[in-house]
Amino acid sequence: MVFKRLLGALGVGGPTADTVLEPASVRPGGTLTGQVHLVGGKADFEIEHITLELVARVEAEHEGGESEGVVAFDRFTVGGGFRLAEGEQHSVPFSVVLPWEIPITELHGQSLGVVLGVRTELSVAGAKDKGDLDQLSVAPLPVQEAVLEALGGLGFGFRSADLEYGRIGGTGQRLPFYQEIELVPAPQYAQRFNEIELTFLADPGGMEVVLEADQRGGLLSPGHDALTRFTVSHDGVEQQDWPAIVDGWMRQLAEHRSSGYDSPTAFGPGFGHGHDAGHHEGRRSGPGVGTAVAAGAAGLAVGVVGGMVAAEVVDEVGDFFEGEEEEEEG
Repeated sequence: MVFKRLLGALGVGGPTADTVLEPASVRPGGTLTGQVHLVGGKADFEIEHITLELVARVEAEHEGGESEGVVAFDRFTVGGGFRLAEGEQHSVPFSVVLPWEIPITELHGQSLGVVLGVRTELSVAGAKDKGDLDQLSVAPLPVQEAVLEALGGLGFGFRSADLEYGRIGGTGQRLPFYQEIELVPAPQYAQRFNEIELTFLADPGGMEVVLEADQRGGLLSPGHDALTRFTVSHDGVEQQDWPAIVDGWMRQLAEHRSSGYDSPTAFGPGFGHGHDAGHHEGRRSGPGVGTAVAAGAAGLAVGVVGGMVAAEVVDEVGDFFEGEEEEEEG
C-alpha cells in the first residue's frame, strides 16, 4: 500500500515522493533496500534531506485504561543536497540496516497482526513534510523461527501479537516498546497456565527470550504471574534440539511459585548466562488484538484462536496508514 501526497508545506505544485521497498521480507538486523522516486513540481526545488522513519502502532497502558498510538523508533537520512528541476523524475536508492529488536510481523508468510511502516520525509527549502508511508514486513530470525516451531510442535497455539509501550526490567531492551506474542497453552500445560506471553529481544550476539505465564490457582492458592528469561545464541541453531529446550523452559516456568524473578539459566553450547528479569514496566494484563495465523504444519497451531481473520488484519493495516494520512493532512 503506497500513498503519494504533494509536499503540503509548499502547497499545490510541490514535488512528490513515492518510496518503493524491495518486495522480499527482511529480518531483524537485516538490510532494507528500495528506492525513493521523486517527481519535480511546477518549479525547481532544493531537496535538502530525504529521511526514512520506522514507525509502529503501539499500545500503552495508563490510568484511564489503554490506548494506541504511533511510535517512531529509528531514522535514516538516505539522500539530499541536490536540485530537483521542474517536472524532473529522480530516483534515490537506499540500503539501511534495521534494528535487531524490530518486531516480527509474519510467520511463514502469514500476518501476525503487528503493524510497522516506513515513512518518508522530505526537507525542502527549510520545510518538512511526511510524504509517503509504506507497510514493512519482517520475518523471524532463524533462532526465533526455531523457538516458534518448537512451541507449535509441542502443541502451543497462537492467540495474538501486539506491541507494548514500556520496558522489561533487567533486560538489554533498547527500543521504547516490546513485542508480546500470546500463546494458548499446550494440552500438557493447560492445567497450569491460562496463557503464555513470549517476547524476543535480539542483538548481534544472541537473543533474550522472556516468558511470562498467567498461572492457574488451586483450591488453596490463588493464580499468579510467573516470569523467567533465557539467553540463546544465533549460532548452531540447526544443531539444537529446540523442542526439548523449549519444553525445559516451560517446565521451569511451571515450577515458579511467585512472579518477578528467574534463576540464571542458559541452554546450548556457548549460550550466555541469564539474569534476573525483573518485572515488565508498563506491561498490560489483558489480551491484545486477536488474529488467526496459518503457520504451517510444523508451526504454531492453525486456526482462529481468538479475534480476527486474515482479511480483517489487512483492513486494520490499511486503517493505520489512512489514519496517519488524515492526521498529517489535518
